[in-house]
Amino acid sequence: MKVILCGGGTSGHVNPALNIAATIKKRHPDAEIMFIGTKRGIESTLVPKFGYPIDFVEVSGFSRKLTVKNLKAAWHAVTSVSEAKKIIKKFAPDLVIGTGGYVSWPTVKAASKLGIPTLIHEQNAFPGVTTKMLSKVADKVCISFAGSEKFFDEEVRDKLILTGNPVIIDGMSRREARKQLGLNDNESYVLSYGGSMGADKINELSFGLMESLTVPQNIRHTHAIGRVGLEKFTAIAKEKGLDSKENLSISEYIYDMPVHQAAADVIICRAGAMTLSELAIRGRAAILIPSPYVTEDHQYKNARLIADAGAAIVYRESEITVDNLTSAVSELLSNENKRRRMEESVKKFAMPDSVERIADEALSLLK
Repeated sequence: MKVILCGGGTSGHVNPALNIAATIKKRHPDAEIMFIGTKRGIESTLVPKFGYPIDFVEVSGFSRKLTVKNLKAAWHAVTSVSEAKKIIKKFAPDLVIGTGGYVSWPTVKAASKLGIPTLIHEQNAFPGVTTKMLSKVADKVCISFAGSEKFFDEEVRDKLILTGNPVIIDGMSRREARKQLGLNDNESYVLSYGGSMGADKINELSFGLMESLTVPQNIRHTHAIGRVGLEKFTAIAKEKGLDSKENLSISEYIYDMPVHQAAADVIICRAGAMTLSELAIRGRAAILIPSPYVTEDHQYKNARLIADAGAAIVYRESEITVDNLTSAVSELLSNENKRRRMEESVKKFAMPDSVERIADEALSLLK
C-alpha cells in the first residue's frame, strides 16, 4: 500500500498529517508513505525528521489586495497541479490525504483528476478556502467540530464526517514526562510558544515573564520562538542575558512537544484548533492568546468556548500585558486547586480516538 500525505505552511497542518501517517504505519508496517509540501513551509524540515521522504511543488497563497503576488499565486495555482501530478504518477499511490495549507490544493486536485481516492481533513471550526474548494473533488471530508457542516455547500455535506483533530495518545504521564526532561515532581514548569512560525507578541510577553517571574523565582521555563523572528528574538534573548540562564530553554521549535505538554504546569500559547485538541488530550492548564490575524477571528472563538467552560484563561493580544501574564501564571502555579479544576475541565473537550477515526475513513476508500 502506498499513501501520499500533504499539509503545509505551519505545524498546525503538518502535525495532523504526521499523526495520520504514524497511525497508518502502525496498522500497516509495510505501507510506503511520502509527503508533498513546499520548500518554504515547516514541512521541509519537520517531515524528514520523522523519517518520511518529501517532494515539493511551488504554490503560494492569495493576498486580499490586488498585487503582483496574486498574479504569481494564480500562476502557481495552475502549474502546481501539473507538478503534483508528475510526483503522484511517479510514486503511484493508492490513496492521497490532505490536511490543509496551500499545498493541499494541487496535490488533492491532481490525485482526483488521476482517479486516486482522496480524503481531506479540516482542523478548524471555520473551514479554509482550500478545504472548501477541495470538498467538491475529494471523496471524503473529515471535520473537527460539530456545527462546521453549515459552512460547506449543501452538495458536499454527504461527504462530511465528524472525527475531531488527529492527536496521538501516547499515554505518557506527567511523572514520566518530567523524568524524561529532568524535572522533579514538585518543580514548577512553564511552557510557552506561538506556533511553528512564531508570534512577536508571545515572544515579547514570554521574555517579559522570564524577567519578572521565572528567572527571579528559578522556575523552569521552555519557550519556542518560531521560524519567523528567530534571529531577532535570539539576539534579544542574548542581550537580556536570558540565553545563559540554567532554568530557561529557548529554541526555534520544540520537536518533542507532547513530552513538554505532559510535563507542564502552565502552557502559554495561541488557540489554533490543533493546539486546543492537544491541551484537551494532555489535560493541561493554559493561558490562551488567540491570533488576531486569522479568518473570522476563529482562534478567539475557539478560545472563548474553552474559557467559558472554566478550562483556560484567555486574553486578546491587544489587551494583554506582561503584568497581566505574570499575575495569571503566578496564580496558577501557586493555586493547585484552580489548576486541577482547569485540567479536568479541558479534558472534557478531548476526542481520544480522532486519529483512529480518520485512518478508518481513509483506509475504507481502498476497499
